[in-house]
Amino acid sequence: MKSQGLARLGRDAELRYTPNGTAVANLALAFSYGRKDEQGNQPTQWVQASLWGKRAESLTQYLTKGTAIVAYMSETHIEEFQRRDGTAGSALSARIEDIELVPTGQRNGNGQQNQSSGSASDYSAAKDG
Repeated sequence: MKSQGLARLGRDAELRYTPNGTAVANLALAFSYGRKDEQGNQPTQWVQASLWGKRAESLTQYLTKGTAIVAYMSETHIEEFQRRDGTAGSALSARIEDIELVPTGQRNGNGQQNQSSGSASDYSAAKDG
């Protein structure tokens, strides 16, 4: 199953390497959906996602907690696991096929809004070919 959407990272990306040396970054993605409740809270769907290869190595430094991204995912599925207390749990997991960093506005000393350097086009060279 393929899916895509705007998400925020729930924690910094964690880069590791497989035994054969392939880089993989693990990401916790928070997708908001539905309507806000009376307290202004919107439901969140968490997805445990992985980014592979050269993109994982080159983008990990930019994939920090709170960063907004557009994720294009495949292999979306539910993983079953056992919690530490012995109860059954499940998590939505996916593989990121493509990723775009969403620019965030910052205020400069004059009170004007600047675009941060986090434009997705700045990282096009990081895409696996």
